[in-house]
Amino acid sequence: MTVTPADRLLLGALRHSALRATAILLLTIASAGVGLALPAALGHTLDLLLAHRPAGSWLLACAALTCLIVLLDALEGLLTGTTDARGTAWVRRSLTRHLLAAGPRAGERYGTGDLVTRVVGNAAHAGTAPTALASSAAALATPVGALVALALVDVWTAAVFLLGLPLLALLLRAFARDTGDCVGRYQESQGEMARRLVEAVGGARTIAAAGTRRREAARILAPLPGLAGHGHRMWHVLGRSTAQAAMLVPLLQIAVLCVAGIRLSQGGLSVGGLLAASRYAVLATGIGQLVGRLNSLVHSRAAARRVADALDVPAMRYGSRPLGQGNGTLKLHGVTVRRGDRTVLRGLDLTVPGGTSVAVVGRSGTGKSVLAAVAGRLADPDSGTVILDDVPLPDLKHDALRRAVGYAFERPALLGTTLRDTLELGSYTPARAEVEAAADAACAAPFIHRLPDGYATRCADAPLSGGEAQRLGLARAFAHAERLLILDDATSSLDTVTELHVSRALLHDVKAATRVVIAHRAATAARADLVAWLDDGRIRALAPHTELWQLPEYRELFAAAAEEAAHV
Repeated sequence: MTVTPADRLLLGALRHSALRATAILLLTIASAGVGLALPAALGHTLDLLLAHRPAGSWLLACAALTCLIVLLDALEGLLTGTTDARGTAWVRRSLTRHLLAAGPRAGERYGTGDLVTRVVGNAAHAGTAPTALASSAAALATPVGALVALALVDVWTAAVFLLGLPLLALLLRAFARDTGDCVGRYQESQGEMARRLVEAVGGARTIAAAGTRRREAARILAPLPGLAGHGHRMWHVLGRSTAQAAMLVPLLQIAVLCVAGIRLSQGGLSVGGLLAASRYAVLATGIGQLVGRLNSLVHSRAAARRVADALDVPAMRYGSRPLGQGNGTLKLHGVTVRRGDRTVLRGLDLTVPGGTSVAVVGRSGTGKSVLAAVAGRLADPDSGTVILDDVPLPDLKHDALRRAVGYAFERPALLGTTLRDTLELGSYTPARAEVEAAADAACAAPFIHRLPDGYATRCADAPLSGGEAQRLGLARAFAHAERLLILDDATSSLDTVTELHVSRALLHDVKAATRVVIAHRAATAARADLVAWLDDGRIRALAPHTELWQLPEYRELFAAAAEEAAHV
């Protein structure tokens, strides 16, 4: 039997909750054992009463057994709830840490909404696997024990029950097979709806401006009929199994009672034995409890498949080398990057001399952001090497790489409680003076000081424009990057004057001497020492802006900013 990634995940969850799951198993088995003892005790008590013999101690024993069953069930319920919570937390922690370690590639593969569904909903189902497994194993003990007890009471009643046992087994097998397929498809539809919803929330302003609210709602809810179909099919499978059990189980119980009655009339069974046999027949046909436990296991395994699928995204691995002395020279050799069936970068070679500023330009879709991601190892190339100061990036320690390289993005995420938190966010916390100097260099300090609590203002309470958010992202990168600074269209929302101030700060007020700037404006390219012209996945030219400006095709890249570029 092949062990799937989902099975390995469930085994890991089981190991994490092994002691608690064992305790649940023991409690459930103990409860089953007491439950199996109760019919025998009741039957013996009835025989004593009918024979007018003292039965006080047996009545007390029956009462004690009943109380013990209630106590054990309560303890099992309490322990099951806490174990489910711990198991869910373990799965969520494992998945969250892995997704963060995998970086942007996980979001690119599945979409944010689908990942949220896996972390929140699917992880909750997968986390209950240890208790579901323990309860299922113990639940199986009740019908097996009842069958053994039935044979001890009267072998003929047990023989009658055994005739119908294969039908019960087939019923359970069909339920597990059909339900597993329905649950998997149901969870996939949930993830697709969540993905579309998150996209719509992110583009709420665009949807409002375009007046396409109803059309977008229809797009989000398009998977709903499929979701409803899978849900109805699950209920159909459950209903069919329940109906089949409702027909089979009473027939088995009636057959056992008939045989027990015959045995009673023949003197082979007492009245108390008849009572015990009837109770054991009910316990042995506890199909409803088994179906419920089996249903939980099916849901857990289907959810584990989706969680394991996300865990299959390879995490970024780091080396053990520190970054020695150097001036920030960046080299890309034969870098090839594919996205699906498309080759974005084709054997690209680029050297960025230490202490220089290089603007990367090119038409939309030529891979500028992919180049930026590879240059600072937010992503690894499919082939080729990226070297910083003679050290391949995969060989560097995590903290050494993230301390040396800083990023600023077009839409920075403002993480943290306060503005100071978001500026300090990084592999290390810069000194307060460094953070505030970086905010000055990024032209963020003026609007921060205008806020009621300054740097202590909560991010949720700060009404920031797109340009102000970009300045905070720039300040964060300025404060952390020590050797290489990568700006991925990080000044697109800045006005011309602010961008000029930031460009000057890059030359004089930033620790990182080497800068790679993804540029869309001619003015931005003109301020760089060199321009890397990206075309068809390769560097077409590497030269100063003034030299490339003589080429008509280069000027066409900045058609919208030609007038501005002519005055630079």
